[in-house]
Amino acid sequence: MYHPTTRLLTILELLQTHRHMSGEELASRLEVETRSVRRYILMLQELGMPIEGARGPGGGYRLRPGFQLPPLLFTEEEATALVLGLLGTPWLEIEFSAVAVEGALAKVSRVLPLGRRERLQAISASLLLSSQRHEGKPDVSLLIRFSEAIQQHRRVAIEYCSHHNQVTQRQIEPYSIAGSKGHWYVVGYCTLRQEYRLFRLDRMQSAELLPDIFSPATDFDYRAYVLERLATIPAQWTIEVEFQAELHIVKQKIPLTHGNLTTTPTGVLFQSHHNHLPTMARYLMGLDLPFTIHQPPELCDALAQLAEEMLQIARTSSRYCIHT
Repeated sequence: MYHPTTRLLTILELLQTHRHMSGEELASRLEVETRSVRRYILMLQELGMPIEGARGPGGGYRLRPGFQLPPLLFTEEEATALVLGLLGTPWLEIEFSAVAVEGALAKVSRVLPLGRRERLQAISASLLLSSQRHEGKPDVSLLIRFSEAIQQHRRVAIEYCSHHNQVTQRQIEPYSIAGSKGHWYVVGYCTLRQEYRLFRLDRMQSAELLPDIFSPATDFDYRAYVLERLATIPAQWTIEVEFQAELHIVKQKIPLTHGNLTTTPTGVLFQSHHNHLPTMARYLMGLDLPFTIHQPPELCDALAQLAEEMLQIARTSSRYCIHT
């Protein structure tokens, strides 16, 4: 859930960037209803922000002419780095607030000279970055929580679901956070197993900071540990799928980090490795591109199972709709 303060600041930044915005436009940007926008506008006005509103078909909101918030100053190189970083948030594979991204982009754009602003707006308009997967994204609050625990050397109580769907209660002493191949991990000492482990954030069903303080081991090189463990995570299946589409279209859908893309006489061959075929089946269907499976044949079975699950949902929903 987005914090109301975030939305208040985002409204200010949007009204600084746009001379006039309707309630519907603000509601769409903030992902709320229009009555919520009116409530936020009233809160800002009570704080002394000179926001003017008008009713009717041409109504909307604007900041009083001549009012400016104190600006930040960025060089063009700094601003470009910020914009590219913000536009690239889908690749982070976490549940990032669209409100936060929109507000940050508005702040950067507002403080730039016109020429630089137009060049960066051209990037925003032409760059297409899609998320690598559509499930298993950890909430950004988990990253914040573990970062705080690492900084303060505090233990964290977690409820963890293993690869074999076994749920255990654990306490861990976190050392670092790492991202690799679409997953986020915490490396830390597990008091249950009494050894260092990697824990995937998307498999944590709960995480609570404890008041217990631990003393980090001075002889534990967590960076080397992470690199070694990530390199040894097995990829059980070799994937070869041919898409019936042009190369530039497939490149927009599949990041280069996911595998090799090779042009063929009939389309584009995608070669990769994966350790969970049901997840790969859902990923392929989510791309919305026609394709043919070359290998492994077990991926065909995973697609058939996915189709059966979808049919079952459709049948159940159809019976519900008829009765209601």
